[in-house]
Order: sequence, then C-alpha cells, then structure tokens
Amino acid sequence: MSNLVELVINPRTRDVGGFQVARVLPYAKRRSIGPFIFFDRMGPNTFGVGEGIDVRPHPHIGLATVTYLFEGEIMHRDSLGYKQPIRPGDVNWMTAGRGIVHSERTREEIRNSENSMFGIQSWVALPKDAEESEPSFHHHPGDTLPETEIDGVELRLISGSAYGMESPVKTASPMFYLDVQIHAGGSLAVTDAHQERAVYVVSGDISVAGETYGPNDMLVLAEDADVTLTSQNSARVMLLGGAPIDGERYIWWNFVSSSKERIEQAKEDWQAGRFDMIAGDDEFIPLPES
Repeated sequence: MSNLVELVINPRTRDVGGFQVARVLPYAKRRSIGPFIFFDRMGPNTFGVGEGIDVRPHPHIGLATVTYLFEGEIMHRDSLGYKQPIRPGDVNWMTAGRGIVHSERTREEIRNSENSMFGIQSWVALPKDAEESEPSFHHHPGDTLPETEIDGVELRLISGSAYGMESPVKTASPMFYLDVQIHAGGSLAVTDAHQERAVYVVSGDISVAGETYGPNDMLVLAEDADVTLTSQNSARVMLLGGAPIDGERYIWWNFVSSSKERIEQAKEDWQAGRFDMIAGDDEFIPLPES
C-alpha cells in the first residue's frame, strides 16, 4: 500500500434473509469519512417472482440517509407522509433530525416478475447544531443531478460540491459524493477540495501508485495527497468525503447522536410509541436486545 492510501477497508459480505449486504462503514480502524458514518452496499441481488425487500418501519435520529441505486427500485414511505419510489440514478435524501420513521419495500407490481436490486445506502451525521432539526424528505430525480466528463471519465455529483459542480441536494455540512465511471485506460485526479476523502470500488478495478484494488474495496486517502485513479479494464467507483465531523458520534441500532443520553431517550421513545408512525405501514419492530 502506497503512502497515498492511509487504509484499505475490505468489508465482509453477509447474507441477510437472502439479501447480500456489505458493511463498509463504520470500521474498527476508521469510524467515518467526512460526515459519512455508515456505508452499506446492498446487493447485487436477484429475487424470484413474489420476492423482494421488506425493511419494516424503523426509527432514526441525528442523521441523514442517502439512498442511491444502480439497479432495481425501492419504495420509500415515512412518517411525514411521503411515498416515493427510488430508481437508478435518483437520490432519496431523508433528514431524521429529532426523529423520523421510514420503511423500504419492493412494490407488489415489481414482485410480479423476477427483479434485481443493487445500490448503496449511507448515513451522514448531522452537525451538532442540526441534530434536533425538523425531519424532512427530498427526492431528486437522476436528470436533476449535475454531470461532467473529464478526459473520458464520466462523473455524476450526488451531493455536495466537487469538480466545479454543485448538487441540488441540500446538505448540512461540507461534503462530496460522486458516482464515477472510468473507462478502460482512463484516469482521474481525485478532488483535493475536501479534507477527508475515500474511494469505494463498485465494479471493475482501479490502480493507485501501481497498487490495484477491486470490487468492495474502500480506499481511505491520505490527507493532502495528490491521488490519481487509473483503470486498465474500466471501473465504477464512488468518491466521498468532506469536512471531519464536529466531535464524536455514538451509533446504536438506527440512532446517531453526539450524546449517549439522547440515544437512551430515543430508545425509550420508540418502546413507548412516541415516534410518529407511517400511515398504512405501521408494523412495529422491537428494540434489538443488544
């Protein structure tokens, strides 16, 4: 590993009820990259007729969830009343703030035939002064996201700012999140406009300073390092990062906070039924035992 790469995270893929999930962040040696404190690769997975995903209603506090798909569709429903399918290239940005409940399922119309699902869900920690903000949900169709091409490399900005682009997705802190396609023989200099940066390989292979990395590798880049990505056989990668989080964050189940006491309060509120529920999708998931 070169001195340009501080750490390589190789998450293990596990099967959760017939659905593949690889948890990249948080990691024992690296809890966050900029404001990103959670990063899950969902799939790729193929479902038979009548099958799909059923993530039942569950609560969040103190974070924003970012869902981005490469294949398939997910129906988002939440306690604010939003009901929104997300498809490849779109962005669902849900700010939990003081508290929200949502579910993620495969629609019955999709289950009528074989279907696939592949994407990334990440959590972004809210700054301390926004942890108790009002919950909100915003959907951004794929054609509203800025795109550019640099020496044959295709870049789509999901959120934040990078490479002279500004995403319409409203964020609470400085960050960047990009979907990048590097064609065979192509190269890209990673933006140096943000203090903390990482590269996640979705597919294909990339090289940094002569070292090659493949699917599901996350490269945490050294600060201030001039890093160029190259690909001999083409690759799809996510670039992400931003300013460091303003202090330690605690994560328990779906709750994120700078205060352990606030997480305990959220536990009590969920058990006592004090969270608003989803109209028409009000299944209740008990708190995990640990």
